[in-house]
Amino acid sequence: MATFKLTVVSAEQHIFNGEVKSIQATGTEGELGILAGHLPLLTAIKPGIIKITFEDDAEEVIYISGGFLEVQPTVVTVLADVAIRGEELDGERILEAKRKAEQNIVSGAKDANYEMLAAKLSKELAKLRAYELTERLTQRKR
Repeated sequence: MATFKLTVVSAEQHIFNGEVKSIQATGTEGELGILAGHLPLLTAIKPGIIKITFEDDAEEVIYISGGFLEVQPTVVTVLADVAIRGEELDGERILEAKRKAEQNIVSGAKDANYEMLAAKLSKELAKLRAYELTERLTQRKR
């Protein structure tokens, strides 16, 4: 099967650079599946995960806080504000941050910016999903 070059960069560092068979991401208009030869595309992507499938069908997950996805004939680039490989995520920290975000929403402070609180909760849920998916992929390898 054909492959393409994928580059994932955050504002802080270069996260991934290599040949892949496919990726899945969540764009602002819905779920995206990119294979080699995909038509050119530029779209914003939502906080969530990018699931990478390699030529040998091994998979990797990267959490992104949002950003842009650019598809060219032989190269796909993901530009993210924050990007973290699934194996680098800390499950306990994520659960604690999720709990705090939920608590802030429930407490209902008068001066609370609910849009900002909901966005924070959404990002923590996306991190948790990336962490759990990475755990499942790791267990499958054993």
